[in-house]
Amino acid sequence: MAASKRMVTPPAEAAGVLPPVTISEYEGVRYLHLGSIWVQGAMRLRKPDVIELDYVQRMLASLLWLPQPLPGQALAVQLGLGAGAITRFTHGALGLRTIAVELNPLVINACRLWFHLPEDGPRLQVLRMDALRWLRECAEPGSVQLLHVDLYDEDAAAPVLDDEDFYAACHRVLAAGGVMAVNLFGRRASFAASAARIAAVFGAAQVWSLRPTREGNTVIVGGRDVQVPGRAELLQRAAQIEQRVGALGLPARRWLRMVRPWRPAAYPATQR
Repeated sequence: MAASKRMVTPPAEAAGVLPPVTISEYEGVRYLHLGSIWVQGAMRLRKPDVIELDYVQRMLASLLWLPQPLPGQALAVQLGLGAGAITRFTHGALGLRTIAVELNPLVINACRLWFHLPEDGPRLQVLRMDALRWLRECAEPGSVQLLHVDLYDEDAAAPVLDDEDFYAACHRVLAAGGVMAVNLFGRRASFAASAARIAAVFGAAQVWSLRPTREGNTVIVGGRDVQVPGRAELLQRAAQIEQRVGALGLPARRWLRMVRPWRPAAYPATQR
């Protein structure tokens, strides 16, 4: 099947300021782009609740660090909406209070039009604003149990926010025992440097990584005072995740084979 493309029409205040949003479809999958070939998110049309992209699945390995199931009053936050897969998952499949923070109004419009993102309600807020501003000015310290960070522009060359001040702001909003998962990818991205910045803020013993995807995405998990259980408890958590949401593409037991603690010497400092 040939790929098809659509353009999301920008509101007047966004025209000429933020990158345009384009939608493509290929072999039953709808993709979100920011005016370039780089994929910013995806959804399988016949199974919209399935987590389509491998790296997004691995970002949700963050659930392994939390007792299962999470209580409904727990707060999940996504910085960088993408195609809304994580936001729809935490709000819908997990039933959690969910906040998504996205700077580009075109992305929010596209998610509502083309990616099944619900309207705001008692358990869902989608905020149009800068992620760092939200962390500093709006977020309540110690309020977030589950934080997912996936912040890229149209070039997808490196994370838009990737310094110690940003990661300190992320750490500040996490509750005790809360976790952050960050997608690291890009032509100019240095995984080792980003991981070292996260470790400098979170502490080396509270940082882990997952094996990179074939596309080169590496997920880092950072915790705030996380008590990592023994192997038996982790296997039980993974089984609970798969029992509840495994049909949505989450191979939780396989994640356990991908995780390794962060060690400075384990990662070369070369640029990708």
